[in-house]
Amino acid sequence: MPQCELANAITALVIQWHQNYLGKNLVEVKTDIIRDMIIVSFKVEIPPIESHLLKEKEGVILVKNVCQQLIEYDRESLDEILFNVTGSRMVSLHTDVSTKTGERILVFKMGRSLEQI
Repeated sequence: MPQCELANAITALVIQWHQNYLGKNLVEVKTDIIRDMIIVSFKVEIPPIESHLLKEKEGVILVKNVCQQLIEYDRESLDEILFNVTGSRMVSLHTDVSTKTGERILVFKMGRSLEQI
């Protein structure tokens, strides 16, 4: 499968997973594949309650931690989704969120290089 088709397939599946699991619509989703890493960046609208929490340092830490824990909690589903498309298992998952812009990033480290698929 050409790399652009693989990236598009991963993008569609991450959008679907995000909507089904977290109930949020994604904006400006982009997927890049570099060696054995899949990098997905996207924006979400920051809900009013999160905006309120983000006004204080403790709230920023709370929002970041909750986002990370929610994604880690469903890690197995993400691994299965990626395995079905790439044939490779996820080795590690890294995530972060910008509390100013709502941009989020997921970095999946896979078990092998995906540039040759």
